[in-house]
Amino acid sequence: MSRIRWRHWALLAICGLAAVLYGWALSPQGWGNAYYSAAVKSMSQSFTHFLFASFDPVGVVTVDKPPMGLWPQVLSVWIFGYTGWAVLLPQVLAGAAAVFLVHRTVRRWAGEQVALLAALVFALTPITVAINRDNNPDTLLVLLLVGAAYAFTRAVQTEVAPGRRTRWLLLAAFLIGCGFLTKMLQAWIVLPVFVAAYLVAGVGTVRRRLLDLLAAAGVVVVSSFWWVAVVDLWPGEKPYIGGSTDGSALDLVLGYNGLGRIFGRGGGGGGMPPPGVEVPSGAVMMGGGGFGGTAGPLRMFNEQNGGQISWLLPLCAVALVLAAATVFRRGVSGQVRAGWVLWGGWLLVTGAVFSFAAGTFHPYYTTMLAPAVAAVSAAGARELWRRYRQPGFWWVLTPVAVAGTAAWAFVLVSRDISWQGWARWATVAVAGIAVLALVLGRLPRIVVARRVGAVAAVAGLLLTPAVWSAEKAFAGTAGAMDGTNPTAGPESAGRGGRGQLPPGASGQDAGGPGAGGQGGQPPSGQASGGQGSGSQRPDGAHGSAGGPRLVTGGRRFGGNGTTLSEEQKKILAYTTANSRGAEIVLAVEGGSAGASPFLINSDVTVVGMGGFSGGDPAPSLDQLSRWKAEGKLAFVLTDGASGMRVRGGETGRNTWIEQHCKLVEPSAYGGSGEQKLYSCLT
Repeated sequence: MSRIRWRHWALLAICGLAAVLYGWALSPQGWGNAYYSAAVKSMSQSFTHFLFASFDPVGVVTVDKPPMGLWPQVLSVWIFGYTGWAVLLPQVLAGAAAVFLVHRTVRRWAGEQVALLAALVFALTPITVAINRDNNPDTLLVLLLVGAAYAFTRAVQTEVAPGRRTRWLLLAAFLIGCGFLTKMLQAWIVLPVFVAAYLVAGVGTVRRRLLDLLAAAGVVVVSSFWWVAVVDLWPGEKPYIGGSTDGSALDLVLGYNGLGRIFGRGGGGGGMPPPGVEVPSGAVMMGGGGFGGTAGPLRMFNEQNGGQISWLLPLCAVALVLAAATVFRRGVSGQVRAGWVLWGGWLLVTGAVFSFAAGTFHPYYTTMLAPAVAAVSAAGARELWRRYRQPGFWWVLTPVAVAGTAAWAFVLVSRDISWQGWARWATVAVAGIAVLALVLGRLPRIVVARRVGAVAAVAGLLLTPAVWSAEKAFAGTAGAMDGTNPTAGPESAGRGGRGQLPPGASGQDAGGPGAGGQGGQPPSGQASGGQGSGSQRPDGAHGSAGGPRLVTGGRRFGGNGTTLSEEQKKILAYTTANSRGAEIVLAVEGGSAGASPFLINSDVTVVGMGGFSGGDPAPSLDQLSRWKAEGKLAFVLTDGASGMRVRGGETGRNTWIEQHCKLVEPSAYGGSGEQKLYSCLT
């Protein structure tokens, strides 16, 4: 009884540690990704905005993702009010719940000790700590996929009745479909793995397994595409689907959030400017995957991603080799086989897709690998321990695996020794003690050294990831692109090579909209006011964050994506006082980076034109003309860039504004004139 109670307390402590890491010092002003935080406010104002994930309170354009990832945040805002703390609270809860589910899932596959170790590894993964303190959709995606893994593990248990087994499998399929409605095709990466694992599990007849999989496929399709069907078949007015090329959700699935991620600029969906777009003189084209490093087999180990996820990948490689050599032997249960195929396949397939994806890739995507890394490394540690205790030469694998994993940690930390450089020597010291104890433990009279070696091995391998995670949580360290692209570790983490950006890009290009760090502050050394990686396109660039970006030297809006600059405050006060009751007080050109501060920090009706990047054709010129004719639009704010060209050479929004609205002199509102304010009132 005491041992069982101890296990319960250990799990509670790990989940509590996760909640503290993910939720420590979150403040009402810490908005995370301003793009999504602004949308949460708009979505909370009407059912249709909630359904479509409208970015603005008028319903002009949606965010560039399906809505499920933001729905929990909207519900939290309805309960607690619109603050940064309320927006981020669901992320903390979802992250801690995922840690709990990893334990419950691995426990049914590999036992209690392995499950506790897996939960601890998962909780201390640096990129998981970073993303769970932000409001990007990946936190919910991971929770849903881990929930699917739990349901699948129940489905392959031989003691479960066939009918219940099918229901568990269908639940797993439903949760993967919900993952699709959170981040679209990324959730489907693991589908082949689930299918293969169910086939090798050996539960029921082959015919029954095939029928179960066929039913599960139907559930996946329905649970994934019902929202797409509702959006594209909606009979009335609806927002333009941000990130698409034609305003349809299906295009978003197949293009920007689908093939565009895998194949890059040729994948459609906002990857490249369409015919008729004029690239401004001096613009720099930035490659799609730059922020995650060059695509290739070593991407998970590079300077952008290595410190986020790769700490235990050497141990995982050893574990998978051992598993491949043993789990398909006679006498190994189908449930054990299925578990290795599930978690090992999750790690290998997802890692391969991420490594070779030619489209936009950010380091925080790798949090999807964290549950598999945790499960495989924990189960691998048990397999190594078994071989260590057996007679023969294979015991040497254990100290070699410990030494190799510690050596990789030393390499990772050595990439920037100015940041927590001491941790590399601490890791080497603790791992050295572990290796020495494990070697001595093989001697007949020093068996007690085995336990010392086991404890020191776990401590040594988790020491540096724990330091990176704790620094992220407790010291409030802002990564180079926090907000849009959260990372743990030194400020250079997540950038291209020791903080270097692609040629021609300014320091502001790294951030994305809302690129301020914790509490909405810009990272050290980064000028405030930048539109970020995805939004850093001139008005002439059509397309969303999924493809190459056009970077110009145009003026910025000021602020940091989540707070209003002094200039913006003056503009807001002037437009509010002189709007004459117009429905839309201010429309902001230039993407979410320009509009998000107004949406977050005021209750007036503000429209962010062009969606995330400023390149979506919403509002259309016809819609602008109707607003002006009906007196609905009071003011428009631009960043002073030249008029854009969109589809078919049609005159762009900025040119329309210059022709149909009157420039307001900066002296009227006490501004500097760095942005151009136009009155559209007659």
